[in-house]
Amino acid sequence: MPEHPLPRHWQPKTTETSGRWPLPPLLVALARGLKGHCPVCGQSHIFNGYLRVVKQCQNCAAPLGEVRSDDMPPYFTIVIVGHLIIPGMLILEQTKAPPLWVHIAIWVPLTLALTLTLLRPVKGATLGLMLSLGLMKEGGS
Repeated sequence: MPEHPLPRHWQPKTTETSGRWPLPPLLVALARGLKGHCPVCGQSHIFNGYLRVVKQCQNCAAPLGEVRSDDMPPYFTIVIVGHLIIPGMLILEQTKAPPLWVHIAIWVPLTLALTLTLLRPVKGATLGLMLSLGLMKEGGS
C-alpha cells in the first residue's frame, strides 16, 4: 500500500428516488461552498464546528467528510490575506512612515481578523472545488 494513496472519484447517484442530485457546475459548487452550504445540493450546512466538515450532507447524502481539503484552505487564505495586508503596510510606510507600534496596532489585529474571517469560506469553496473534481479520500464511501 503506498504511503500517500491516490484520491478516488465519487460519482453521485442521479435517480429521483434516491434524493441525490448530479454535481452542479464548478462555479455553482464554489459559490455554495463559500456560503457554507453543501456544494452538491446547496441546502444543508457543511460545517459542524468552525472548520470541521460534516460526514455527509443531511439533504443529499453527498460524502462531504470524504473530501480531503486539509491543507489547501490555509494556503489560499495566506495568499489572499497577504495580498491585502502587505500592500497596505507598504503604502502606509511610504506615505506616512509611522512608528513601529502603529504598524503593530493596525496590521496584527487586521491580519488575524481577516484570516479567521476568510478561512471558513475558503475551506467551503475548496470543498466545492475538490468535490466537483471528484477528489476523495482513499477507502471512503
